[in-house]
Amino acid sequence: MTDSTTTVAPQVTGSTGKGGVQRRHLLFGGAAAGIGALVGAATLLPGGKAEGEAPPSSMALHGSGTVPFHGARQAGISTDAQSHANFVALELLPELTADRVKALLRLLTDDAARLTQGRGALADTEVELATSPARLTVTFGFGPRLVELVNPRQKPEWLTALPAFSVDKLRPEYSGGDLLLQICSDDPLTVAHAQRMLLKDSRSFATVKWVQQGFRRAYGTERPGTTMRNLFGQVDGTANPMPDSGWHEDVVWGREEISPWIENGTSLVIRRIEMNLDTWDELDRTGRDASVGRRMDNGAPLTGTAELDEPDFEALNPTGFPVIEDFAHMRRSRPDDPLQRIFRRGYNYDQAPDAGSISGSGLIFASYQADVQKQFTPIQRRLDELDILNQWTVPIGSAVFAIPPGCSEGGFIGEQLFA
Repeated sequence: MTDSTTTVAPQVTGSTGKGGVQRRHLLFGGAAAGIGALVGAATLLPGGKAEGEAPPSSMALHGSGTVPFHGARQAGISTDAQSHANFVALELLPELTADRVKALLRLLTDDAARLTQGRGALADTEVELATSPARLTVTFGFGPRLVELVNPRQKPEWLTALPAFSVDKLRPEYSGGDLLLQICSDDPLTVAHAQRMLLKDSRSFATVKWVQQGFRRAYGTERPGTTMRNLFGQVDGTANPMPDSGWHEDVVWGREEISPWIENGTSLVIRRIEMNLDTWDELDRTGRDASVGRRMDNGAPLTGTAELDEPDFEALNPTGFPVIEDFAHMRRSRPDDPLQRIFRRGYNYDQAPDAGSISGSGLIFASYQADVQKQFTPIQRRLDELDILNQWTVPIGSAVFAIPPGCSEGGFIGEQLFA
């Protein structure tokens, strides 16, 4: 076999006189020089840093970022949405008593408090996986059965399954649940480890009903505050009442008639929405814009030029038809009553497609509001009646949870319900 180095070596034969260079020395020297250059290049990392050289002290590692666990309200709601989320619903064992539920909540609260701060859980056998929380949050939600078991007289009226909607094709493997664990982080390894630790400590009290895994853009891909896009390419969540606004307080947390034990708490509706990307591909850009009521490129309403422009639902096109049709998703989801707003914190999902399809994608629609019946349900009824996006979306999972307030050090999530 001919070595590639022989094709570039000087044509020298035999030995020269005194001080001459033998051909084999030339070959070796040329090869060694080439290898040396390659090694020199290989040991330089992007930015000119040599392999093994420690990063400069000014380089901050995002993985060390933490979100406080203890406080009046649970983290993971007003927190800037992390890149990865697992929603885990548990079913309490049939023989479980209220005291056993309390023991479970104490145990899981302690685990979550440790893990979110980059420390291993009590029974953590892989503590190294806990040291980079990357803004990990664990948020607890209580389903109807848990509240009925502990304190049935304190169950809010809205803590029940949603009404039946004509567009629903719900599957039990994505619906219901007694106890929700919402686990979010910018690192999927951190999410997986936290989930395993929490489920290890839950197995004597409950079984897993379902797990839904979601994602957004990776941390650092977009500027903070950029509205997420779903897998339709749609800018999703423009009208959200942001945490730094007064609307957020009213929409998510503030109601005078809220159950006393859930003060500083809220509610969560999770809808798993299957998206038919295969047929969505058949729709041109104009049709997509009309279906949503916004431009797909920048999220601007069809009557505006920028994402945050207020839509003009009275505007007509040259032929006399509404610029934003009544069937447009934005028009159907925009309440006339500002108190009917919701706070969306959704995640995309993408799984193996069914036979004959090329996608198995959708949206984990997570909606937070003070009162499900007064805020979420009216919006969903309007979407059920006319939203043209129903041609490409199907809700296949649905669950409602009460989100209790936070706790102080030494307390546990949900302790107010046992008072």
